[in-house]
Amino acid sequence: MAAIETSGLTKTYGELTAVDGLNLTVRDGEVFGFLGPNGAGKSTTINMLLDFTRPTAGSATVLGYDAQAEADEISPRVGVLPEGFDIYPRLSGRRHVEFAIQTKDAANDPDAIIERVGLSAEDAARPAGDYSKGMRQRLATGMALVGDPDLLIMDEPSSGLDPHGIREMQDLVRSEAERGTTVFFSSHILEHVETVCDRVGVLNEGELVAVDTIEGLRESVGGGGTMELTLADGDAGRFRENAAAVAGITEVVATGRTLECTVTDSAAKAGAVVALDDAGATVDDVRIEDVSLETLFTALTNGDGEVGADTAGTAQSADATTGAAAASSEVSE
Repeated sequence: MAAIETSGLTKTYGELTAVDGLNLTVRDGEVFGFLGPNGAGKSTTINMLLDFTRPTAGSATVLGYDAQAEADEISPRVGVLPEGFDIYPRLSGRRHVEFAIQTKDAANDPDAIIERVGLSAEDAARPAGDYSKGMRQRLATGMALVGDPDLLIMDEPSSGLDPHGIREMQDLVRSEAERGTTVFFSSHILEHVETVCDRVGVLNEGELVAVDTIEGLRESVGGGGTMELTLADGDAGRFRENAAAVAGITEVVATGRTLECTVTDSAAKAGAVVALDDAGATVDDVRIEDVSLETLFTALTNGDGEVGADTAGTAQSADATTGAAAASSEVSE
């Protein structure tokens, strides 16, 4: 059963189309990132899934229930971290969680929830008005987890967080995914996405323009990146043709001990290392630069759908053994 499924889901406001014919499936148990620039229609989609607003056309199911006709069946099984949530400054963190337990008529232990989201007992006893932004996000997530929901919906959970707060939120998402919770979160902050998502969907001007893994998106828009191989032998040019013959490598430039390969298929990274080893070359170092998520996002939302090899980022450097293992891991994924 899909955790979320939409068919032709549409919402218009007069002449403005906020969401246009959305067909989307979020699998049970996955972490799904719902990406798009501000105003793309992400929050409107979430509001339709939660029956906060009714669609103009199309339909949606959440946990197998019709999002509009069976909203009362859905509500107890879904936890929501809304964008721009409010706290009660004078109430302690623990009292917030107790209030959520009472409201949901749940049987959770408030101390267990507080520990689950990484707040200490001392933090829980303090007024929430003294909390940092990251601590407030943890508290709000704890309230959303009351009742042990099957689906956790998070609307811009990293908004306003510093890098440390973003890492904390990533840890929370990972821990909930390990528990088997389906996590669906919207975001325009890309550093929150790549490390935690099984798949992503990209929404632009109300239309879904892509759904895939991050690696799949790189391949679909021709953004495999580059790989630089440093050889023990001083004449890398002798092995240029061996690397160039690997499927998924479109260009190889040899300079001194270095081969720089343009890669369009991630499987070619491991293939190049193997091909060079078979040819008798000793690889001292491997440096892989994948096209950044920011570049993919720009390509998908500005309408051209293409990225150039010169926009690569996210460098990884290792010795020959580690580099080959990393390349092989990418193939297995």
